Amino acid sequence: MTTFLYAASASVDGRIAGPDGDMSWLLPHMGADPVMERLMPDLQALLVGRRTFDGDDPHAGDPEKEGPLEGQWEGAQILLTHRPPRPEPEGITVTTDLDAALSACRAAAPEGIVSILGADVARQCFRAQVVDLVLVNTVPVLLGGGTPLLSDTMGPIDLELLEQEPSAAGHSRLLRVVHHPRG
Repeated sequence: MTTFLYAASASVDGRIAGPDGDMSWLLPHMGADPVMERLMPDLQALLVGRRTFDGDDPHAGDPEKEGPLEGQWEGAQILLTHRPPRPEPEGITVTTDLDAALSACRAAAPEGIVSILGADVARQCFRAQVVDLVLVNTVPVLLGGGTPLLSDTMGPIDLELLEQEPSAAGHSRLLRVVHHPRG
């Protein structure tokens, strides 16, 4: 069964990107995250939003680390966007429909993990009640503005702490989403 994971590094004030999508704040704090390293062998697909796809890669220009997951990603990517890039990027599934994106993710990772990249895509996935796990690496910095980790998720979301561990950047927490029956 496909597991949907929303994973992000966030400042102490809950921002995953600085003003205008700036990711340079993260570079001095990057390093090993033991929780993510344990999940990596099961990661089979990425579900990416357009702002993240076009975003400010803190490793831009570094051929060793540029790209998704510090340049280590070579698997399926599904881009969910209302602004499809022209021409469409080679080897990436592009769709404007959340249900089509989720179906493509399930096909790409039938027994593995899909990592959700981007706050807006995560919000949509939470609303659709498909997110199973949340991994947040809290970085000891205050950004004071920028993209929030999550917003407008349709009310409280109950989480159960599965594990937490210090990371090179701060503190990593893996949480399970407690799904309640729709009613």
